[in-house]
Amino acid sequence: MVKPEEGARLLAGRLARICRLRPRRLDLLAQALTHSSLSPGPGQPGPVSNERLEFLGDAALGLAVALHLFEREPAMSEGSLTRARSSVVCQAALSQGALRLGLGDCLALGKGEEGSGGRTRPSVLSGALEAVAGALLLEGGMAWVRRLAAAALGPELESAAHGGVAPDYKTELQALVQQGGQGPPAYVLESEEGPDHQKQFQVAVLVGDTVLGRGGGRSKREAEQEAAREALARLGRPAEPEA
Repeated sequence: MVKPEEGARLLAGRLARICRLRPRRLDLLAQALTHSSLSPGPGQPGPVSNERLEFLGDAALGLAVALHLFEREPAMSEGSLTRARSSVVCQAALSQGALRLGLGDCLALGKGEEGSGGRTRPSVLSGALEAVAGALLLEGGMAWVRRLAAAALGPELESAAHGGVAPDYKTELQALVQQGGQGPPAYVLESEEGPDHQKQFQVAVLVGDTVLGRGGGRSKREAEQEAAREALARLGRPAEPEA
């Protein structure tokens, strides 16, 4: 099990190498890497979870991506900018950015989360990247967050700047199943967890009575898209990785 302080030292070295940042506030990085499964309840002694930093980093990363696109693509319309930003600041893209930084190895998780594969779970990884962004914002301001975004989300930023947005897996799945003479897929909300600012939704997609896929996300729409992507793969139509 990784302790928060150990994870912070490991991540500080990676940030220096990958992002050319040298954070000194290892206490903030340690908090950013502490999952709620390890943190005790409110008012109890023990490490503080990364949830508040995640809230802060979510806003900071959104602004960093918006600034990057606004400056790079002066002719891009407001609607296109919004769609491009959404394709980068989503669970699938953020979890890929977290993997590039190796955040999974740095996380301090509770035993249950550790045993259930939390180090590779997209929701945990994306939240950790947001929390790290929050920690860097508090120490180095937006300049540090922008450097983090450029290093961790470079491929997604490049794709978004060239008009690449997240594929519409739901539309593709509906077309595929209706070609086979079946009715449209149905999406069922299976769970909704977390406080309002960081909800996690789990959705199943069914064709008839058969569950073809499940997906999670920070909105119902994102969870439905992830479920549809899994269903397409199960039907033999692997979707392209989300930008």
